Amino acid sequence: MGCCNKLCGLKAGIGAGIAVAVLGIILIPVGNNIIRETVTKESVIEPGTTAWDNWVSADAPVYRQFWLFDVQNPQDVVENGSKPKLVEKGPYTYKTRYLPKENITANPEDYTISFLLPAGAIFEPSMSVGSEEDSVTSLNLAVAGGYKLFPPWVLEAAIKLNNVSLFQRRTVREILWGYKDPILKGTLGLFFPYNGTYDGPYSVFTGKDDISKVSIIDSWQGEKKVSFWNNTYCDMINGTDGSSFSPFLDKKKPLYFFSPDISRSVSAEYERSLDLKGIEVYRFKLPPLTLASPAVNPDNHCFCTDYVVTKNCTLAGVLDISSSRGQPVYISLPHFLHGSPYLVEDVEGLGPSEEHHATFLDVEPVRALRYVKGPSQLCSHLVLKKVKDYTILPIVWLNETASLDDETADRFKKELLSRVDMLETVQFTLIGLGSAALVLCTVAHCLVSRNNNKLV
Repeated sequence: MGCCNKLCGLKAGIGAGIAVAVLGIILIPVGNNIIRETVTKESVIEPGTTAWDNWVSADAPVYRQFWLFDVQNPQDVVENGSKPKLVEKGPYTYKTRYLPKENITANPEDYTISFLLPAGAIFEPSMSVGSEEDSVTSLNLAVAGGYKLFPPWVLEAAIKLNNVSLFQRRTVREILWGYKDPILKGTLGLFFPYNGTYDGPYSVFTGKDDISKVSIIDSWQGEKKVSFWNNTYCDMINGTDGSSFSPFLDKKKPLYFFSPDISRSVSAEYERSLDLKGIEVYRFKLPPLTLASPAVNPDNHCFCTDYVVTKNCTLAGVLDISSSRGQPVYISLPHFLHGSPYLVEDVEGLGPSEEHHATFLDVEPVRALRYVKGPSQLCSHLVLKKVKDYTILPIVWLNETASLDDETADRFKKELLSRVDMLETVQFTLIGLGSAALVLCTVAHCLVSRNNNKLV
């Protein structure tokens, strides 16, 4: 009777072990589904969700850093057509995107929400190499632009009348944010106007009906496409604004985002995974084909608008955005990374580096929030005419970073990662306990059965 009770108990133990192990196995898809549903619900852009507060005003501080190129031999360049010698000065750092979105209007009928993005920049001395009053010898924007807009004799007369030159000595603040130009009699600057202005209006999808569409731009400035390139393909507005994407990123798929600074959409491809303050992030990089010449990437043909400067569209590494900026401005990766070799050879002081000058995004894959964009972004250029067949001279390159501080990282890990870890702990504990009970009870059952057979 005692042996029978032992065998019955061991059989019960085997059954319980199987049940506990099966429960742990069942919890894997069930738990993952719970996490997915929770993240999906909290990623919708609407009041009351986790995504809402971060969307209205970024919880991670965003910094924009500038490196300016100081021309060392301006007189020699003007008088003799010598190769410009450049020295990089920077970074000069500003806090940006600290103002919350304005004029937020939900459109439930098509699951979109519209808003204005206010612009503001606050200088951060502790993150800069000097002050905004540091002086730099740079290209005279009015003169450089005038060579393409006016007959030479008209511009030469204006230069003499106002006692200016192709180059000028200005402060960092003046070059970036504006100064009173003696020729144009107005304010001119690389990023003027900025403070007090607005980007948009934007209309983006909330993800309420389809979370894969969250943050994707439906329209910008009231239009479904831009009108700078006069081409259906190049004028398309694709993806988000680059600050966030739909949750549960698939590293096999590229990320698409639209940049109003360059008036076009671009894509980034997965490169590798990194650890950022204990949080796994995916690094996506802009592929070299983004600014490749149309001869290498035919899709870029409609971005070629100046056949003279680009040498019949064979130039790689630069994008002409003059039509959207109102002056001859070109965008490139810093130091002409991935550009035609002669771009670097035409000036002294450049050293393109994949490590320091590639453009990338570090994105947390579950909630798909972008924390880092850099270390380098895009470089602004102006055409330097009358010097060796349209030399393209770099003026400044910049880097935008959404910094992840310890407090934000800890909050994210507590809100999401700790729950995932706890669920995984429960799952594997149940599987472990159930498997152990199953093995022990099975072995014990075999031993008791063998002893019973010997007694018989």
